[in-house]
Amino acid sequence: MTAKKKYKINPETLAMEQVEHGLNYWLRQTGIYIIAGIILGIIFLYLFLILFPSPREKQLQQEKEEILSQMKVLNQQVDQMQAVMSDLQERDNNLYRVLFGAEPIPLNVRQGTQRKIEYYEQIAKMTNSQLAAELVLKVDILEKELYVQSKSYDEVVNLAKTRELRMENIPAIQPILNKDLTRIASGFGLRIDPVYHTSKFHHGMDFTAPTGTEIYATGNAIVKFNGWRQGYGNTIILDHGFGYETLYAHLYESLVVEGQHVRRSDVIALVGNTGKSTGPHLHYEVRLHGQPVDPRNYYFMDLSPEEYDKMIQMSSNHGNVLD
Repeated sequence: MTAKKKYKINPETLAMEQVEHGLNYWLRQTGIYIIAGIILGIIFLYLFLILFPSPREKQLQQEKEEILSQMKVLNQQVDQMQAVMSDLQERDNNLYRVLFGAEPIPLNVRQGTQRKIEYYEQIAKMTNSQLAAELVLKVDILEKELYVQSKSYDEVVNLAKTRELRMENIPAIQPILNKDLTRIASGFGLRIDPVYHTSKFHHGMDFTAPTGTEIYATGNAIVKFNGWRQGYGNTIILDHGFGYETLYAHLYESLVVEGQHVRRSDVIALVGNTGKSTGPHLHYEVRLHGQPVDPRNYYFMDLSPEEYDKMIQMSSNHGNVLD
């Protein structure tokens, strides 16, 4: 079969002339066929690789699926650990720390500061980014919470170890013998000053007693101050540790020296009438972290519930302030 001949019109003679193909034409045609063949070959190869992956690709795909499955399981386990951690945090704040008088730890302190936002943005660009970023964030928060919780339990354990010492040291009895509660003159709060006759806050409790009546240390302590103070007269201040101090004023005589260790119920002084005082009595204060607090809350080793109620009523008397 012979190839078809091609003709074209000669513009000068207007005659039909046979087209003769040169070498360039045949080279161009050959190039087109070769390029088309290469493109088709690439397409077929791509389809083949997709439809029929190599053993190595099959292995990688299987490993990928296993990793994703493990990440989902790990994500669920982290959720369970976070639930357990939330329960531990609640019990820590509302039971253990309350039991030992420690402040609760706020949530923002427990969770802390996570990594910079750029770190999570970088993870978000990866394949399966949502699952990975979610897991990394959860682990970051859980890691911080575990650290803070560990420190909190260390603190609670230390408080438990020092609880016995704390109970021995903090003020817990009345500073003079007062079984029938008849020696309470005035309590903590606003009162009319007996000298200046103006309203003034009374930072302690007054106990009436004859001059020379024994005064007791209300908890184990070290004598921090022993001397004269303006308004208070002869004064003793005991440092009980744990932020507690007690003050004993208007003394007739001190029986201790600064730096001396005393124990609860030790006699440390005698009742007097020194300083700004209108009669023999003891002015007694309890201070916590430098601030005066109501001494009525620190007689729990000395009074029954009924005696405590009676003492509350008597110490509310506004008329018998003696200093």
